[in-house]
Amino acid sequence: MDFQVGADGTVFATRELQIPSEQVAFTVTAWDRQTAERWDAAVRLLVAQTSPAHSGHKKGRRSAALDPVQLPNDTLLPWPQHQSSSGLRRQKRDWVIPPINVPENSRGPFPQQLVRIRSDKDSDIPIRYSITGVGADQPPVEVFSIDSMSGRMYVTRPMDREERASYHLRAHAVDMNGNKVENPIDLYIYVIDMNDNRPEFLSQLYNGSVDEGSKPGTYVMTVTASDADDGTTANGMVRYRIVTQTPQSPSQNMFTINSETGDIVTVAAGLDREKVQQYTVIVQATDMEGNLNYGLSNTATAIITVTDVNDNPPEFTASTYAGEVPENRVELVVANLTVMDRDQPHSPNWNAVYRIISGDPSGHFSVRTDPVTNEGMVTVVKAVDYELNRAFMLTVMVSNQAPLASGIQMSFQSTAGVTISVVDINEAPYFPSNHKLIRLEEGVPPGTVLTAFSAAEPDRFMQQAVRYSKLSDPANWLHINATNGQISTAAILDRESLYIKNNVYEATFLAADNGIPPATGTGTLQLYLIDINDNAPELLPKEAQICEKPSPNTINITAADADVDPNIGPYVFELPFVPASVRKNWTITRLNGDYAQLSLRILYLEAGVYDVPIIVTDSGNPPLSNTSIIKVKVCPCDENGDCTTMGAVAAAGLGTGAIVAILICIVILLTMVLLFVVWMRRREKERHTKQLLIDPEDDVRDNILKYDEEGGGEEDQDYDLSQLQQPEAMEHVLSKGPGVRRVDERPVGAEPQYPVRPVVPHPGDIGDFISEGLRAADNDPTAPPYDSLLVFDYEGSGSTAGSVSSLSSSSSGDQNYDYLGDWGPRFKKLADMYGGGEED
Repeated sequence: MDFQVGADGTVFATRELQIPSEQVAFTVTAWDRQTAERWDAAVRLLVAQTSPAHSGHKKGRRSAALDPVQLPNDTLLPWPQHQSSSGLRRQKRDWVIPPINVPENSRGPFPQQLVRIRSDKDSDIPIRYSITGVGADQPPVEVFSIDSMSGRMYVTRPMDREERASYHLRAHAVDMNGNKVENPIDLYIYVIDMNDNRPEFLSQLYNGSVDEGSKPGTYVMTVTASDADDGTTANGMVRYRIVTQTPQSPSQNMFTINSETGDIVTVAAGLDREKVQQYTVIVQATDMEGNLNYGLSNTATAIITVTDVNDNPPEFTASTYAGEVPENRVELVVANLTVMDRDQPHSPNWNAVYRIISGDPSGHFSVRTDPVTNEGMVTVVKAVDYELNRAFMLTVMVSNQAPLASGIQMSFQSTAGVTISVVDINEAPYFPSNHKLIRLEEGVPPGTVLTAFSAAEPDRFMQQAVRYSKLSDPANWLHINATNGQISTAAILDRESLYIKNNVYEATFLAADNGIPPATGTGTLQLYLIDINDNAPELLPKEAQICEKPSPNTINITAADADVDPNIGPYVFELPFVPASVRKNWTITRLNGDYAQLSLRILYLEAGVYDVPIIVTDSGNPPLSNTSIIKVKVCPCDENGDCTTMGAVAAAGLGTGAIVAILICIVILLTMVLLFVVWMRRREKERHTKQLLIDPEDDVRDNILKYDEEGGGEEDQDYDLSQLQQPEAMEHVLSKGPGVRRVDERPVGAEPQYPVRPVVPHPGDIGDFISEGLRAADNDPTAPPYDSLLVFDYEGSGSTAGSVSSLSSSSSGDQNYDYLGDWGPRFKKLADMYGGGEED
């Protein structure tokens, strides 16, 4: 037996077979031991050609594999049946129908028949067939259809395996009434893959890197391509190869690629970044296991960068360098050391590090790296002295920040010599004992020699003279010899002076040589002055007050001394014998070495101010005394022992009468000020209430006049007001030239600005105020004529009321104003005023 089937349904060959044909068909039978039910299924074994690389057999050897059945279009699939001892009857557990294979991208025509489903009961009763599932009545719908009467199943359009690789349908058989005749059976439809998709790279551009000098077989990078076709078949099996390499130096095959994984590795030695920094490799991916004749291909670009390693040590461009440095200068670049390094610029493999290995034991120099040019800058970090070292011979070694690659040795050109000459310059004189301190007593006489404050000249190889002068002497107490620097006093030294701080007086002196150019140095001299007893103590306080009768309150007194211990306290306080009234009225009680109490000796002392002399003596050697005066105010006190206000005034020397007189004077002065303020307010009120110089009853400007006479009734009030306004005459008035004009109307045009009249003038300037107001009114064309006669100007032509322009303030001609009396009492008074003036 060539084939066997396992308990799990696995079909396997029992031995190695030589199958003559490309397919073998056999039947597999299954049965139930308890019920004796039996099921049969047909199996077709497909035989495919295999390549030598995968089959392990000889060329042309064919291998066999079970495959789902691809039925012909007219294949009839009977409803599965089972057999028993009683004969053929309907199954209880159906066989699985072999899958149906449909090639993708079929060109039709459509619909294209796949299989025919038939029930053995269709000979007895009419049966209707139907299919359900994805592709039938579920999206995508109507991919498959079935003839309900004949059971023929069709595919309605081309299939795409990459869109959907398989379909699971169920076939149903019912009678004409819709009653189930057979149990539904499962139909599995597989879309057979065709090679219709090219391999696609995940990226069209890949970037990788590899160190220069890498050995063959060094991994570089991986490129990946995918194929949408079935990966279990040759349609989706992708293979890789390198098409081109640019540049082809030092070899045209510097890299290789694993055909299955896409890993790119080096295949040859000789990668040198200094020669080739980057390679461009074109990689091709082909399906059909790389068969260029049948497979589909695609390409991508791989950029391989050769990374730098420190395989080139830095080398000086010269074996020796030279420079010079002035003495006493620091942070000065005296020489630039240039190097060459073929590694990648501005990387740790290129950045230079300089080190002085000999010639500078005191550490006067350092070599710093210029970050841009990579040069070594020899810099002075510690001042050099020409008198000690006239030249330096340095040995400098250069290396990189990164260590050299394995197997690379330092070059002999990585070491160079640097000769640095020291230039002598004129150095300033210096005081060896700067801030020199001298201790002496204050009060030494002028001309006393204190010390020799001389400077040293550092330039031993120059013959120079030094001269001295004062730079700072706040109190002008000292003198210095310009030749030898001897210090002497020019005045008496006083420890208590304001120029002394903590008993020390400080002066600064200047030493200058005669070099070219001249140089100067400064020195400070400190005088510590020892105190002597040259200041007598002073009594404190200078003023005090006490009650006129003996009471517990006393005056505490002390002393202040400008000297210091031991020329200060304890102090002795005593009263003088002259005048005798001092010791008679006052007494001193000692409290301690610095304080005493002054109090009244008698039972009562009249209030007043008393000058009490007190002798204060310090404890110096010899002691000094001083008679100080303390002003004591004696005053009446209240029950608490405090001076009353009246008592304090009385103590100041004023009696009760004087105090009363002062208070009366203050009251009188305040009364006069109050009266003056009241008078000023009254004057201001009168000025505001009397604005017009004429009787308000005679002021007819802008007022409604009330007449006592009412006239002859309603007929007298029938006035035609249009006669008072002549619109046609306005143009004549507005265009009227300069000359006599009305002053009782506001002029047309811009109003000039006039000075503001004072609101509250000074009482002494009343006359000036009136004159100024009159002058402003006369010159203001917009002001109403409060203090002038009204001038009646032209009122227009054709007025039935006539004109009164004859009324004028001019004195020319004889005028009769008696007719005005007929107009009423107000005009009568006006006629009498003008008529009387003419008669006069």
